[in-house]
Amino acid sequence: MMDRKAAFAGLAIIVAQLSTNLGAALGKSLFSLTGPEGIAALRTGISALILLGVSRPWRIALTRLQALFLALYGLALGGMNLLIYLAIERLPIAVAIAIEISGPLSVVLLTSRSMRDFFWFTLAVASLLMLMPWPGSQERLDSLGIVFALGSAGCWALYILFGKRVSELGSGTAVALGMSVACAVTLPFGIVVAGEKLLAGPILWLGFVVALLSSMIPYILEMKALGRLSSRTFGVIISSAPAIGALAGYLVLGERLTLVQWLAVAAMITASAGCALTAVPARPSH
Repeated sequence: MMDRKAAFAGLAIIVAQLSTNLGAALGKSLFSLTGPEGIAALRTGISALILLGVSRPWRIALTRLQALFLALYGLALGGMNLLIYLAIERLPIAVAIAIEISGPLSVVLLTSRSMRDFFWFTLAVASLLMLMPWPGSQERLDSLGIVFALGSAGCWALYILFGKRVSELGSGTAVALGMSVACAVTLPFGIVVAGEKLLAGPILWLGFVVALLSSMIPYILEMKALGRLSSRTFGVIISSAPAIGALAGYLVLGERLTLVQWLAVAAMITASAGCALTAVPARPSH
């Protein structure tokens, strides 16, 4: 019975990853209408409204320290959302996600006390080096896109670190308030770039679909599944994100990766999955 529950939980995480990447691909297809800044604003704004309505966090009194870490958590979340959209505007989705996933991977590796994790660190660095726009390379990627993806990776790492400090509020409350703070990062850029377009009926509706696919469905599925999976299993499944991103990018946008890019993505997936499997188990945390 427990094996069946774990299998369904694993399937839920995979579906969550598919939903997230399909949302990213759909969002990228709308960049010509609102720019990546507009889609980021719609995603966080709509998600915040829905999460606030579901969790009703205003019933909870915050201490000053909790409010501070919640603000930092939300700013990291907003930066992560904005920067990854700016990255995928210039890079294939799979490549941007492969670079972005180095953020949480670095958190695990930097806090690890195991020498064997040095191999995964080396593999992750090798993956990033393969994606760098070296002079004379025939497969040069957009330099600014790589910078944005690395910035999103850094925000993801901070999101994890600050998220641990606000986890005592409860996952639903923390995410709802964090997403609201994230709007302070994304909305100004979205308004400046897209302006009144954000309120147009078709765009607003498509923004709702992006928010649903990229935030709400994955959030619900992951919250349901996390309690039934070990941290290692969860980490291995999450490591498949770049591969799922490649599939979504190909199906929705027709994106094709070169051989070197595939090798780099595969190296990052291997590093992330290997780290999840060999890292010393810690206390369960969402």
